[in-house]
Amino acid sequence: MSDTGPGRARDVLELMVGYGLIVFVIWMPAHPQRILSPVVLVVTLGVVLARSPSRSELGFGHHGLVPSLWIIPAAAVIALLGVLLAKRLGTLHPFSNGNVQHVMGYILWTLYQQFLLNDYFLARLTRLLGKEAAVPMTAVLFAGAHLPSYWLALATLVWGAISCVLFQRYRNLYALGIAQGVLGLCFAVCVPDALHHHLRVGLGYVHYRQ
Repeated sequence: MSDTGPGRARDVLELMVGYGLIVFVIWMPAHPQRILSPVVLVVTLGVVLARSPSRSELGFGHHGLVPSLWIIPAAAVIALLGVLLAKRLGTLHPFSNGNVQHVMGYILWTLYQQFLLNDYFLARLTRLLGKEAAVPMTAVLFAGAHLPSYWLALATLVWGAISCVLFQRYRNLYALGIAQGVLGLCFAVCVPDALHHHLRVGLGYVHYRQ
């Protein structure tokens, strides 16, 4: 733990505020959620940028990009195997609203999720707990934000830990964001909607009707 005093208190406060806002919005009804979600995204972005990190520190630079590109084909292979297994088991189904714009929008969203996971939560927990302990704690927070979808929470617990370790190694978000998008779409079409309610979380999961 390298951060003490006011810096440590700031990290704790930012963790509580950031995670509290995210969970609060997740559990709001659909209409106010659509209004407040962009506000929370701007607030968390502002909190990160307030420390004036460089693009490389954020994972949006060239550093680590080429060495990390293997993550994308690896995710594609896992997704292909998942599709083949789901087809064999009879659980493969179309992704509703699966047009190009929707898919691209989803991948952009997964890139922002990686930004929140690694630049917001992992960074602060690393300063508070150390590099190794921060990974499982960050993964637990990531999974908790996907409740009450237990299957999605389990998947994000595993992927959250893996992506944190990969970010620590390569310090680049591009491949991680695309890989999460590929794996998320695979999860959506391979696992029955009855189990994950079309990837919804919070009240959206509770109120989902097929």
